[in-house]
Parts: sequence; structure tokens; C-alpha cells
Amino acid sequence: MNDILPPDSARWEWLEDKVRGLMQRYAYRNIRTPIVEPTPLFVRGLGEVTDIVEKEMYSFEDRLNGEQLTLRPEATAGVVRAVVESNLLYDGGKRLYYMGPMFRHERPQRGRYRQFHQIGAEALGFHGAEVDAELILLADALWKELGLQNVRLELNSLGQPEERRAHRAALIAYFEQNLELLDEEAKRRLHSNPLRILDTKNPAMQALVQLAPRLLDFLGEASRTHLDTVTSILDANGVAWSINPRLVRGMDYYNLTVFEFITDQLGSQGTICGGGRYDYLIEQIGGKAAPAVGWALGVERVLELVKEAGLATVTPVPDAYAVVPDAATLPLVSSVVQALRGAGVSVQMHSPSGAAGEGMGSMKSQFKKADASGARFALIFGADELAQGQVTVKSLRDGSGAQTTQSLSAAAQWATLLQSTD
Repeated sequence: MNDILPPDSARWEWLEDKVRGLMQRYAYRNIRTPIVEPTPLFVRGLGEVTDIVEKEMYSFEDRLNGEQLTLRPEATAGVVRAVVESNLLYDGGKRLYYMGPMFRHERPQRGRYRQFHQIGAEALGFHGAEVDAELILLADALWKELGLQNVRLELNSLGQPEERRAHRAALIAYFEQNLELLDEEAKRRLHSNPLRILDTKNPAMQALVQLAPRLLDFLGEASRTHLDTVTSILDANGVAWSINPRLVRGMDYYNLTVFEFITDQLGSQGTICGGGRYDYLIEQIGGKAAPAVGWALGVERVLELVKEAGLATVTPVPDAYAVVPDAATLPLVSSVVQALRGAGVSVQMHSPSGAAGEGMGSMKSQFKKADASGARFALIFGADELAQGQVTVKSLRDGSGAQTTQSLSAAAQWATLLQSTD
């Protein structure tokens, strides 16, 4: 787990601001759920034999009542629980999004920590394949908004339960004929969750997996039509895609469309966003049967990709830096600075960082700090200026060093002169 400190935290705020603006344009509304949930929620929702439930969850017993609790390893199950408990679908489908920390006990890797952060979008209560496509278009729009280019989209369909059952039987039969080629993990999964064998990272098993029965070949007409509708909408919007018949995702709750956005620029941690349709999870968690589809992206991975691509992010700097030669003037100066802040100007007021009793520091040292702050202007509250009820506004960034004087009593009227136009 790691701290996120300035100036890196500014990159997080930049990404979050981009996401909020995009979600608003797509009519998705924010939902915030607890970090701690009952452990059975994830066991039911994600699947008892998934890696997350078996190996990665941080679970503990509540000392007050003995309840089994877990730090959320993902957010979809919690969002569904909240929707069910609040009867949120009583008047129709809902489009929701979230941001926040998740927790998995796994080996830390580039762009992945044991506390990591996800941003996700969920559309609950909608049957149509067009909503699957809408969510994919939403993610694709985010990459464009961030300036990311080397991201590819892979799709698959997991069909419906009866189609998966037929494929599962064929898959088990195929792997049983090749037991000597399976590693211990695959043998353990063979009868509990054979679909997850297709997601193996073992190089020695890749050839075997490539020849395994494909779920796509077991799809009925309705499932094929659903996938065709998704891809036709993507084509109409100029979004490139490819079918990956081995794409299964890591949770048991998916059906029909599954997808991942992948980059080759982050090594083995190439998936930056993934999701799909989960029409049975709401009922599984205790609600009235309703369809749903969603995705989640890894914030650390996306920001690593932004950094790798050399894309600029905004580092917040103040509009102005208040130079205060005399500590006795601080009450008056602070009232002017507050008026400017109230008018929308970002102002950093000088405050000495040395030992107590050293005073405010020389004008020269204050100007050095003003320049280092990145502020576009210095506000000079010198004795001569204050005697005339004025402040000197000095330009710091255009090379001219131009100065003007402004009235202390009318700060709100000239505040716009200081605001950044970037």
C-alpha cells in the first residue's frame, strides 16, 4: 500500500475531473459504497473458486458481533447490494459510476498495489446490447479524453448458462484427455471452474489452451445476435475491436458480453479496463431479477500509461503569491487575500517556514518563493503601498515584470486580472 503525495496527487485529481465530466455527459450518476462489506457478499457474487475469494481477500471477524467482514476487492458486488437494499430500480434502470480504493492480497507489481483504486461504471436494469456498446464507447471516449492512443479492445461472449454448461462439459472432457499437460493449478480447477484454465499465464500450457473448445462455438442464435449488435454499434462509431475467444474475466458473475482494454506498454499488467454483462448477479445477491452491465478501470495503471505516453497533466499552481514584508500587516493582508479567494482567485500567502521569531523573511527570499510556487503574479503588500490603500501586482511569468497598483478595498473588482486563462 502506498501514499499518494503532491505533486503526484494532482495527476489523480486531473484524471478524476476528466472522469466526472465524461460521466455527466453520458448521464451516469455517482454512487459511494462502504469499503467494508460482509464477506458472504463477495463469496456469492464473485464465486467461491475465484482467485480473489480463495487467495486475495482481506477478511476478518468483527470483534463485537463475530460477523465476517472483508475489505472490498472490487466494487460491483457492493454497488449491486446497495441498489438492491435501496430498491433503486423500482422506477427503471440506473446508470451509476464510482471511484475508490479496493484491496487484494497479491504480489505488488507495476501499477498494482495491495490497496489499489478503481473507477467504474455500471448500467443496471437494461437488457439491450446497445447498453453494452454504450459502456464500451464511454471507456473509449475516456482514452481519447486523456490522449491515450495505444489501447486496443478485445471482446468475447460467455453466452448464457445453458450454453456455458455445454461448453463446460466439452472443456472438462478435453482437459481430462490432456491431464499430463496441466499444471497443479489447472488440475485443481478442472472440475470446479474449468473456464478459468483458459486464462492461465503458464507458458507451457498456452498451446493446449489455444486448441481447447471455444465457447463461441456453443452460442445460440440469441447470444450471437447480442454480440453482433454490440460490434455493429462499435463499427458505426469507428471503434476498432477484435474477438478473443479465450477472454473469460476473473469473476463468475459475467454472461454474454465481456471485454478488456489492453495496452502493450505496461508489460504483463496490460489490462487497464475490463468488464461485461452480469444479468444474474442482482438476483444472486437477493434482489428481484434484473440485467446489468459494467466495467472498472485501474487508476494506477491508467496513470502509469499516461506517464509512459508522456502526456501532460495539470499541476495546480496559485494565481498569485502574497509578499508580506511586515508581520504587523498580516490582519489587513489576510482580509484582502480572503476577498480575492472569495472572488475565485487562488492565492498563496507567504508564511515563514523557519524557526519562530525569524520574521517574514527578506523581500528577495519571498520573491524566490513566489517564483517557485508557479504563481503568475506577486501581490506586494509593502509599507508604501499600504499607506496609500493599495497593493502592487507584479507579473512573474511573461518576462516583462510589469507592475500595476490596485485598491485594497476593491479586491473583488480586479480579481479577474489574476485568474488563469489556461
